[in-house]
Amino acid sequence: MTPENNSSQPNRPESNVTVESQNGASPTVPPESGTIVATAEPEKPVPPPPTRKVLLPQQPEQTTAEKSGSAVTLGLIAAMIFGLANDNIWLGLFGAVGAIGISLRMMWPNWGKIWAQVIPPTWRTLIIACFGLLAGIVGLLMLSSNTDPESRNIQINWDAIGALGELIGALGQILIAILGVYVAWRQYVISKDLTIQQNRITQQQTIDAYFQGVSDLALDEQGFLEDWPQERAIAEGRTAAIMSSVDAEGKAKILRFLSQSRLVTPLKRDRLLGRPILDGDGGYAEDRDHGIRVIDLNVMLAGADLAGTDLRWTDLSEANLVRANLSKCDLVKANLSRAVLYDANLARADMRAAALFYGSAETASPRSRTEFPNYQTGEHTGAVVEQADFTGVKRLSEEQRYYCCAWCGSKSRETIPGGCEGIPNKLGR
Repeated sequence: MTPENNSSQPNRPESNVTVESQNGASPTVPPESGTIVATAEPEKPVPPPPTRKVLLPQQPEQTTAEKSGSAVTLGLIAAMIFGLANDNIWLGLFGAVGAIGISLRMMWPNWGKIWAQVIPPTWRTLIIACFGLLAGIVGLLMLSSNTDPESRNIQINWDAIGALGELIGALGQILIAILGVYVAWRQYVISKDLTIQQNRITQQQTIDAYFQGVSDLALDEQGFLEDWPQERAIAEGRTAAIMSSVDAEGKAKILRFLSQSRLVTPLKRDRLLGRPILDGDGGYAEDRDHGIRVIDLNVMLAGADLAGTDLRWTDLSEANLVRANLSKCDLVKANLSRAVLYDANLARADMRAAALFYGSAETASPRSRTEFPNYQTGEHTGAVVEQADFTGVKRLSEEQRYYCCAWCGSKSRETIPGGCEGIPNKLGR
């Protein structure tokens, strides 16, 4: 006996699944075979958006005295109009005088505030003095016009008053012209200040772009220093170009950046590829004898004006600073070894712990074009300080004073604080 095709399948109970709709109705939906329908959760009510309150500035309310004064003033004006309309002189006069008096009494406090806020304190005395001068001149003219000393009546010389009015008018025109010149001058000063501020912003943007460009040139994708010869040449060209287009503070920022990033420090390199060598302490090894700098300053700072700038911890070794203005500079811990400071201005500069040479002061000597430096004894590692101005130099150590006195020349020896007595002139001139 053959079973029917549907006899092997178990009977499935037919059930209706209730699904709640959004509007709250519960329709009965017949499920399909083999389909599981889940009951939707009811949606939570969305809270209404918070109302935004706009706070308006509170205006001061009128006091009772101000309200009553306004009402009395309106009443007096009405009385004056009524008196003028009915030819009542006394009523009109009473209304006019009363309105003037009460209006002045109401205006006086506000005029005092306007006087204090609008008129500068330095101008108040001048304005009052001008009114007093004019009133005194008018009074003297009126009194001097009385030719009869026995008469008590004052006779006014209207011709003199007219001449005085013309004089006052001329003075007024002169004052207006002076005021116009003053306003134009103030506009010029404000425009100049805005221009200076805009130039500072533009310069800072240029320096930031230079920092980013040099970093992109010198570093690879992993952040390691990788400077090929052409990249070093481009970096030096960009540095030379920006040094000539920024002011003293901008130059100081660039020098601090180059020094702290060790781009102007001679680094030890392998002899095959010329890549810098790590020192094992997280930095690059320094090699004063044969190292190569990423950026060589050369003559970029010759004749530069760096007066009053912050050059602490900067590496200016072997830089050409001929006739540079370094007065009032902060040169604390700066490296000036083998720098050319010929005829440089170091007046009132702070040279605490600044490195002018290596080795001892007795054996150190300035750099030479033909001799190699010896960083153990200090020979040819010192800065060229001939004819430099050391007037008022701050915190100059004894070793620094000895070296400067020995190699600065007879002219500059007179400017060194503390004098050079007992120190030989090794320069010979």
